[in-house]
Amino acid sequence: MTDTQKTRSNKPALIAAGVVVAMAAITVMFILPAETGYDPTGVGKATGLVKIADPDNAELERGLKRMETQEVLLLSDTPPAPEPGATDVWEVELAPFDAVEFKYTMPEGGRMAFRWEGSDVLNYDMHSHPFEGGVEMTESFSVDAAKVMQGVYIAPFDGIHGWYWQNRTLDNVTLKLETSGAFTHSTIYGAGAPLERPIEGVEASVEGTAAGHEMQNTE
Repeated sequence: MTDTQKTRSNKPALIAAGVVVAMAAITVMFILPAETGYDPTGVGKATGLVKIADPDNAELERGLKRMETQEVLLLSDTPPAPEPGATDVWEVELAPFDAVEFKYTMPEGGRMAFRWEGSDVLNYDMHSHPFEGGVEMTESFSVDAAKVMQGVYIAPFDGIHGWYWQNRTLDNVTLKLETSGAFTHSTIYGAGAPLERPIEGVEASVEGTAAGHEMQNTE
């Protein structure tokens, strides 16, 4: 057998070995931190996977406690009826293990009908940051994984309200969000600086900032 023939015969084995090594790296860097919180490389902390693996957090405890006495998140099995106010549609594609956070500025008591759907399952954290108290008083109202989420949200305070999404599959996932209601502005948080996204035809009448806020789960 010639050297060329030997090289060709070894290619399948080399490819298989490469796949095994790649899958092992993905497991150690991404899957273990996400599923168990074990983060030997530090990638889990940098990407937020460690935090999303741990559902027991102060933000969720605050949000669940509030919902024991106050209507905040009313989920439904069917798309909700539109709420008076603005309407909005936003779409984004998330690469494997990418994340994004999307927030609306809303006044206390403002209602928002919403429906989002991914082309595959996404991990999400629906949470809000009040203008008074800042990010230290963040409240989460639902932390889970789903392909679709829909219902009505009632803002418990003046602040920014919305979702953190993370794609934990090995394929790109397209996310589409449709909303209507009492929001006046939107902001997208990602790896860079926040991207301000005004709502067409709506004045930003709710004053205040969630000072110091960056994308959820990236500390």
